[in-house]
Amino acid sequence: MIDFFKGPIYMGVVNVTPDSFSDGGKFLHVEEAISHALQLERDGAHILDIGGESTRPNAETVSVEEECARVIPVIKGLREAGVQALISLDTRNAETMERAILAGIDMINDVSALTHDPRSFDVAIESALPICLMHMQGNPETMQIAPVYENAVDEVFQYLARRVQVCLDAGANQKNVICDPGIGFGKALEDNLNILKNINKFHELECPLLLGVSRKSFIEKICPNTPVDQRLAGSIAANLWGLSQGIQLFRVHDVAETKQAFDVSNAISQ
Repeated sequence: MIDFFKGPIYMGVVNVTPDSFSDGGKFLHVEEAISHALQLERDGAHILDIGGESTRPNAETVSVEEECARVIPVIKGLREAGVQALISLDTRNAETMERAILAGIDMINDVSALTHDPRSFDVAIESALPICLMHMQGNPETMQIAPVYENAVDEVFQYLARRVQVCLDAGANQKNVICDPGIGFGKALEDNLNILKNINKFHELECPLLLGVSRKSFIEKICPNTPVDQRLAGSIAANLWGLSQGIQLFRVHDVAETKQAFDVSNAISQ
């Protein structure tokens, strides 16, 4: 198992969906998703994050049966292929977690911090797998409809602190409870930038931290007329800031390019 406190750790995104904001539909077929995941591993991914339900703004909910039909064959296929990277399941549904645990996942990544499904908390804790808890104001259908905070940094921090404590009280291992402030999830541009600027505060949670900024729309708000496929430079810039602030895990679409940027940055600093 990876020591999540020793970064940088690259989490490669594998969206097995028709409607994800960046690469929806590109890897919907099982063989394509497996091939893409294996390429991400070759590129340097330590973790492969497999998701079968889009959580982009305004995304529609899919049934658990559909979600499982998308992700379980990919998980099994990667196991059969002998993948060495950890397999993470990106889901907020307890039944999907249960089926994926049986299929051999190593980690759970829940955008709702185990609050969406009444059973997901117990399923995740009983699995004893590493858990990533993310902050999101609202849900994917509504989260970008005028999100409001008095102080985004403090509110996101306090929310994650409460969720971490609930997990620890239930017996979770603190070194395996990962926190993600949820850039772009129910946050305006100012909120995203304030959280990034003050990301150091989140080390006070004493948990490994994950940053997910890859190709997100806040980049276009800063740099107009940059569609999803033209946001690599902005993604790397934000991730380099996170690296400089001690973030350990980076959820990215472009693993090879991000790793190259980090390797050069680290070589200069050393």
